[in-house]
Amino acid sequence: MAGHEYDFWPIVQRSPWLGGHSEYSPLNEGFPYWFNGLVPLAYGLDDPRLKAQINDAMDYVLSHQHANGWLGPESNHDSSTTWARFPFMLGLMQVVQADLSHASRIIPAMHNFVKLMHSLLLDGKFQREVWSPARYADMIICLQWLLETYPENNQKLLLETMQRLKGNGLDWHGYYTEENYLFQDLDTITDTSSVFPYTHAVNVAQGLKAGAVDYRFTRNSTLLESCRNGVNWTFEYHGAASGTILGDERESGLSPTRGSELCTAVEAMYSLSYLYQMLGDNAFADRCELAAFNALPVMLTPDHWAHQYIAQPNQPWSRKVQSSGLFWNVGDWGQMYGLSPNYPCCTVNHPQGNPKLLSASFVRVGPNGLGHALLIPANVSAFLGNGTFVAATCSTHYPFSGLLIYAIYSNSSFIFHIRIPSWSQPSRTLISVNGVSQPLPSPDSHSGMIAIPLTTGNNGITLTLSSEIRIVPRANDTVAIYHRALLYALDVGQNIHILPPSMAITRQPNPHHDSHSHSLPPKVLTTFNSPIPPQAHDYIINNTLPWSIAIDPHTAIFHASSTSNSSNYNSCLSSAFQPQANPIWEYHAPESYITVLGCEIHWPVDHGVPARVPLVGRRNCTGRVREVVLRPYGSLRVHMAELPVVRFNETVRWGSGRRGV
Repeated sequence: MAGHEYDFWPIVQRSPWLGGHSEYSPLNEGFPYWFNGLVPLAYGLDDPRLKAQINDAMDYVLSHQHANGWLGPESNHDSSTTWARFPFMLGLMQVVQADLSHASRIIPAMHNFVKLMHSLLLDGKFQREVWSPARYADMIICLQWLLETYPENNQKLLLETMQRLKGNGLDWHGYYTEENYLFQDLDTITDTSSVFPYTHAVNVAQGLKAGAVDYRFTRNSTLLESCRNGVNWTFEYHGAASGTILGDERESGLSPTRGSELCTAVEAMYSLSYLYQMLGDNAFADRCELAAFNALPVMLTPDHWAHQYIAQPNQPWSRKVQSSGLFWNVGDWGQMYGLSPNYPCCTVNHPQGNPKLLSASFVRVGPNGLGHALLIPANVSAFLGNGTFVAATCSTHYPFSGLLIYAIYSNSSFIFHIRIPSWSQPSRTLISVNGVSQPLPSPDSHSGMIAIPLTTGNNGITLTLSSEIRIVPRANDTVAIYHRALLYALDVGQNIHILPPSMAITRQPNPHHDSHSHSLPPKVLTTFNSPIPPQAHDYIINNTLPWSIAIDPHTAIFHASSTSNSSNYNSCLSSAFQPQANPIWEYHAPESYITVLGCEIHWPVDHGVPARVPLVGRRNCTGRVREVVLRPYGSLRVHMAELPVVRFNETVRWGSGRRGV
């Protein structure tokens, strides 16, 4: 869908930014969200059609920039918010990074807006806004880039603007301290309005990088401790097993029946990739991959034409639920898949996820090194600091396989780096360089990078990462089960009911929406100027297999295809060049799975979803103990990811029986 929103989606096609009148919010953020995601998508794919969309849209906006520097449709700047300018400026920055020919028209426009923003910061307007102070780090990233690459003799103004953005923004540094962070269950606090900006899940996902962004220009090292606190505490107290942040608008603890917004997942990925580039903690890259390979794909249909507003770690069906009393601020249809379920922000914002992952996959290491940080199949061409030219390609089925094959050319010798994820076992990881096996270089204890000296010309590297099943305890004596960077969830089967895209058919607010603050105002989508693509649908998905399962995790066994899990080098090498199923996140498309012994237990339904996980002592089997199947979470639109633990005695494990203990 991302590559077609400009063709038919009114919020983009007829945005006020382009002279139209279709928007879902007075913030006018729809078009900037889309632009920020389409730029890396277009250039990552090198797609002429998408590049043309960028050029058309950008030409209109830049040619209509106000005389005082304002970017966007609003004529009364005093009553409008600067927030929507942040993702648009990020998009402009990425255009120049991808194609220098656009610099001559983009850079002056960016500087003109910065001058205006500097004056707005002086008159106090910025701190009176709601969203801009929470998300100021996104704008500072743009200003830092201008300062380093296109200062245009405005260094003093750029630095002052950055300082004022930080000074007038939320104090993320102060919040992520022992004295101020809210460790308690937010649902037990009567009034959280005073800290709402700090607990709004998308704000949090964007704010995770604030300390590192601020450190980059202040060099205040105390910011780094609170920045790491922010990541650690957020995921400890509000982290989903899939790698995203649980928050059905506001952070919502650890219950697997609570929701996590799609916008939160992609913003968390961007922040975590930035943090790894800036600070180098291997855990940041691990977390980014976890969200990218689990939280993001599960919220999209395999063809990427429909998505959820929120996902639940334990979600055995996707249909209408009783949201009041279940979610903090989500409608009854918020976890269905559709064209624009619940609230349209995710329709325009989610496309940034995978393209920015690609943009961040390779990194510079020191002045003259190149490294593969996020281990996806990708290629890069770059000049290093000393002028060395490098072209590198990684062929891999990671995270479904641990095999990565690199073909690298350089016109001079240099050091190539590969990040070894923290879950991998270096003693069992295999590497060969130009066909010669060698001991794995010791991974850097901080970044996880290994250093591989390469000579001039063509070089080849083959790396095979080792992995075992990881059983990670979750709240209330439940577990999440992983292999490599993939979360495995209970396969509950699926029965899909395909519906027309409700917003498109009715030309009205989604009839599934209930009356709350995230319902669409009636005026938003009244007509579509272009036909709705036939790929656009809404979906209701029901389970076909039992979902109320408790498991004995000690009986888990990993299964994969004979080639992808083979210890034979030639078999692995051959499999790396075999095409995967496409789309790979289709139901049953990934070949790997995990079997584990489990049984059905009494587990009620509440508000239309599984109730709280039954307590220990209330998990007696109601049926026979049997083998159940766990599959990659991202391939299961309906699933159970956090499963209660039971212990089966030896007789049950290796024979037959009924009792969980």
